[in-house]
Amino acid sequence: MEELLQRLSTSRCVTWLTAQAVVLATACFYALMLAWTMPASRTGLFFVLALPVLLVRRLPAVVFAAVLGEAVLGDIFGARPSIVFVLLVALGGYLAVRRPKAAAVGSVAAVAAAFVNVTHIPGETVSDAAQFAGGLALCFAVAWVFGGVYRKRREYLEALDEQGAARAVLTERLRIARELHDSVAHSIGIITVLSGAAARVVETKPEQTRQALTGIETTGRETLLELQRMLGALRRAEPDDAMPQAAPLAPAGSLADVPRLAERTADAGVRVHVTWRGERRPLPPEIELSAFRIIQESVTNVVRHSGARTCRVAVGYEPKGVTIEVVDDGDDGLGAPGRRRLSAAGGSGFGLLGMRERVTLLSGQFSAGRRPEGGFRVTARLPA
Repeated sequence: MEELLQRLSTSRCVTWLTAQAVVLATACFYALMLAWTMPASRTGLFFVLALPVLLVRRLPAVVFAAVLGEAVLGDIFGARPSIVFVLLVALGGYLAVRRPKAAAVGSVAAVAAAFVNVTHIPGETVSDAAQFAGGLALCFAVAWVFGGVYRKRREYLEALDEQGAARAVLTERLRIARELHDSVAHSIGIITVLSGAAARVVETKPEQTRQALTGIETTGRETLLELQRMLGALRRAEPDDAMPQAAPLAPAGSLADVPRLAERTADAGVRVHVTWRGERRPLPPEIELSAFRIIQESVTNVVRHSGARTCRVAVGYEPKGVTIEVVDDGDDGLGAPGRRRLSAAGGSGFGLLGMRERVTLLSGQFSAGRRPEGGFRVTARLPA
């Protein structure tokens, strides 16, 4: 219910209806005040004099000029000029929000008209007229200041909205860059290892060469499909009939894909042992995706920067979150056929940074480092 009320309070329809109600109420109040000051013989005239107020949102300067004309001709209509000048002050403040220069010129004209009107009232002196005009000028100045403050506040809020939109775009770009790094780095690492293995045994073990090439083809196709999915998600805001509809646009990657990740990694010569703790349950999409990406990047680092032939992945479901642990024992001196050991310093460092950023954005905990007994450990806890 609170969310519904918040949407209604900020919707354009409600804002438009509120503004129209305020304009209508002002016009009715002005008409009643004119009827109260006019003689009984001119009862119907106050409706005509109040009609311009209904156009104030579209033509604020024209409405101000029309009401100013009514103030000047107040004696002819039988209305007291003071009643009309009260509305002029309110219109001057509104005009200061929309058109500050027109509001300043109109205020000066209204003060001059007030001075002339008062001097034509029997029994009023020039001093009385000057006093009334001075008070009216002060009212116009206050209305002009309030209108200017409101205008500056609105411009400031619009600037904040633009900054927020720009920040959202930057955040989305960083997220996409992180997704591309995690996905492509893993796939390219697998393809590089399989290519090296195929080149090494192409003449002596044709069957293993065929398996390596099949793994390269499968990994390449899956990577291409994921890139198409990401590009499709980027283009959702720009509908295009020519865009293929076969590629799903939903985010890829979840903890359910970990077994398939382990199979693909085994083709590259690293066996991944996956263990599950706790009762498995669906998690929020951002938790599922981040958990999978952390495991994927950690396993990729094992393939690319370690000589280990095995690593262990443990996923634990807790009542208020999920834990992830990826551990390898380091170089065992054997290695897989065709694998070339890379030092940990050879990486770009963006993998660990990306994992840490993911966990931080989700208010989780992350740690990564070498183990005293050898190898590397990555642990993360994501609240859910």
